[in-house]
Amino acid sequence: MARTEPELSYGLFDQDPIHNRGRVAIFIDGSNLFYAALQLGIEIDYTKLLSCLTNHSRILRAFFYTGVDRNNEKQQGFLLWMRRNGYRVVTKDLMQLPDGSKKANLDVEIAVDMLALVRWYDTAILVSGDGDLAYAVNAISYQGARVEVVSLRAMTSDQLINLADRYIDLEQIKDDIKKIHRSPHPVKGEDATAEKQNEEDEG
Repeated sequence: MARTEPELSYGLFDQDPIHNRGRVAIFIDGSNLFYAALQLGIEIDYTKLLSCLTNHSRILRAFFYTGVDRNNEKQQGFLLWMRRNGYRVVTKDLMQLPDGSKKANLDVEIAVDMLALVRWYDTAILVSGDGDLAYAVNAISYQGARVEVVSLRAMTSDQLINLADRYIDLEQIKDDIKKIHRSPHPVKGEDATAEKQNEEDEG
């Protein structure tokens, strides 16, 4: 597949003609996305995220890369849910750094998978702003694949943006991918009054 001139766009996904994307493969840097969500003040709804990124295109596979703490039962439960809901989860054990923090760098795993699968997809959607992935992005571009980079602008390498065929700022799509928390028992205003009345009626 010959490399065409890039069509740079900085808007939302639905502005991109779907037929130009072909089959898509999604590569999500879990740690990078987590910190971006913190900056945005949202919690990611991963069902919505997958739908938003795919946007009715044919999907080859959606990878989610993250460091893991084997003793963290909550995290293990989350990763099991991810595996059962459309994601191929790639993990690496967290390593403790001299300052006491823990980190797992999965740049190599992301780069290898992007290159290994390039013949099977037309568009790679990279959810990361890590400039260390720029070389891999450039390499798959030379093999004819389009690349869309999705990340928070303040956390995204300029080099990565310049190499991408399309860049999407998470700020632009945060309302489409955030988790909505609904209280099961409204306690304000008329709802609270109605709830109190129901309790009196039952008494």
